[in-house]
Amino acid sequence: MINLEQSLTKEILRTNQLGAYHCTTVVDCNTRKQHGLLVVPIPELDPTSSYVMLSSLDETVIQHGAPFNLGLHRYSGGVYNPKGHKYIREFDCESVPRTTYRVGGVVLTKEKIFITDENRILIRYTLIEAHSATTLQFRPFLAFREVNSLVQQNGALNGDCPECKNGVSCCLYPDYPRMYMQFSRKPEWVYDPHWYNGIEYVKDLERGIPYTEDLWVPGYFSVPIKKGESIIFSAGLSEVNPRQLAKMYEAEIAVRTPRSSFYNCLKNSAKQFYIKEGDKEYMLSGYPWGKVLARNTYMSLPGNTLAIDHPQDFEAITATANRALEHFMDTGETDRRILGIDQPDIPMWALWSIQQYAKAVGMEQARERYTGFTTHALNYILDGLHPNIFVDENTGLISSNGETQAASWMYSQVAGKPVNPRTGDLVENNALMYNALLFGASLLEGNAELESTRQRWIAQAEKMKQPFVDTFLNDYGYLFDFVNGTYADPSVRPNMAIAIGLDYSPLDRRQRKGVLDVVTRELLTPKGLRTLSPKSFGYRPFYVGSPEERELAMHNGPARPWLISFYADAYIRVFGLSGVSYIDRMLIGYEDEMSNGCIGSLSQLYDANPPFSGRGTISHATNIAGVLRTLRMLKKLNPL
Repeated sequence: MINLEQSLTKEILRTNQLGAYHCTTVVDCNTRKQHGLLVVPIPELDPTSSYVMLSSLDETVIQHGAPFNLGLHRYSGGVYNPKGHKYIREFDCESVPRTTYRVGGVVLTKEKIFITDENRILIRYTLIEAHSATTLQFRPFLAFREVNSLVQQNGALNGDCPECKNGVSCCLYPDYPRMYMQFSRKPEWVYDPHWYNGIEYVKDLERGIPYTEDLWVPGYFSVPIKKGESIIFSAGLSEVNPRQLAKMYEAEIAVRTPRSSFYNCLKNSAKQFYIKEGDKEYMLSGYPWGKVLARNTYMSLPGNTLAIDHPQDFEAITATANRALEHFMDTGETDRRILGIDQPDIPMWALWSIQQYAKAVGMEQARERYTGFTTHALNYILDGLHPNIFVDENTGLISSNGETQAASWMYSQVAGKPVNPRTGDLVENNALMYNALLFGASLLEGNAELESTRQRWIAQAEKMKQPFVDTFLNDYGYLFDFVNGTYADPSVRPNMAIAIGLDYSPLDRRQRKGVLDVVTRELLTPKGLRTLSPKSFGYRPFYVGSPEERELAMHNGPARPWLISFYADAYIRVFGLSGVSYIDRMLIGYEDEMSNGCIGSLSQLYDANPPFSGRGTISHATNIAGVLRTLRMLKKLNPL
């Protein structure tokens, strides 16, 4: 903990299900502009973003008039101050993040927890040991800004901090909600306003983006504490009864799943992506800067709900997403909250997620809930109504224009244009369509009213089966990534793993094995599948450098853990139960990751070459979902 080279690379994330979160390093030094003690959505300002309200809280232990500051910040020039990490003796986050400090004869613990159903964080301080009178002081560092921006010292700030029950409230700028900082015991509040200038965020410095800001500290709280006593601090967007803080804290502790195993870590991370807004539920793409994305929602849903036995959450989140997708299909209007609903592969991913639901809870329940949506989505495509899905009358294959806007999950852009302009017939989109048609046909079995529709889908799948093989399977035994007219892209990419991992594939077992061999040989890493083979032109294994350099690398090398689920599906289909132990061993690399990067979670992507460092968002929904889906499959095949 006292070695900053190691401790600053490890981060913690705690959330509620309203979109608020707390994120920082294990030594409580913010290294990203998105870090903060209380970060909340403010729909009135922007329904797709979040806002850092309380950046951090510096604690100071005072004994015999001598202050010992436990805070830690990085200032201009790489100077760390006040170096409170040197007092840390232990950190644990099995249930809640718990830090133990020792200052001389004082032993103090700090535990942080989020309230599930409101935007409020609680911090409990307990004085374990002290040989003389002890006082704690707390300095709040306030930001009141959007997570991807920075604040500089300014005169527009409203410095008023009126007192409330056992604390104060503040609202630095117009249109922001008021934040209440309160204690379970009445503190002394000393109004002593200062700007703390030149605070640096080293992760942003590494990413080549603005990284320095000024934070406002309005004053400090002072509270005496005795050995064995606990004090609870609350920061939230509404005033709370201080007498209820201890009860609120204990109630939240009681329902926490301990992070005591690989599965429990993944389960906790999966639930962090759930967001409730009124009667709607969403799936966030990742933390700390992720948004609600249509593609990520459908790709993540099976793993992050069904694989942890939460079918009710699958139904609720799908209901919200499906309404937005059907509205787009009916009107052409996109959704303000769920971004990318108009992308050409969204209907196929939606149907794939419903297919996983049917496998988890039963076909009859799936028929009851999703027959109407499935019929709407497939006929919408086949009738040529989607603005960027074109069905070939001769081959049945579908194509999309990806020259000016990405038509698949490989969406990185530079100067407003796709880095990988995959256009024409995309291998995974066609495989997903083939799979959707045959799944849809199975969903309509026994439905006399829709038998003609069912036969249409079966005929369409049969029409595209051989053209798929003829178009994509090449003489080297793998699948072209996309075909546009006479051009067939030879890049070895993991999209072919999706094609062979689906329940219904145009390829036979022998052909699947040939593709699987290439994927294993050129794309497989301990952290997922590479997005491009090292043997292919344009390979960039490391996601580092300026924003442009990272965009160029994003889908041209770095590995994605979520793809392991399709690889595992394909492997078991080819090798049967003999492949179970092999897939089980592959998951070791992900279990190791539980103590790196974001503790208990998986990053957005990993460098394609050793040491396979985590990059991008520190907790990513599709990756958690993919590993959970693989774990669930292995458990079904080998329940012991």
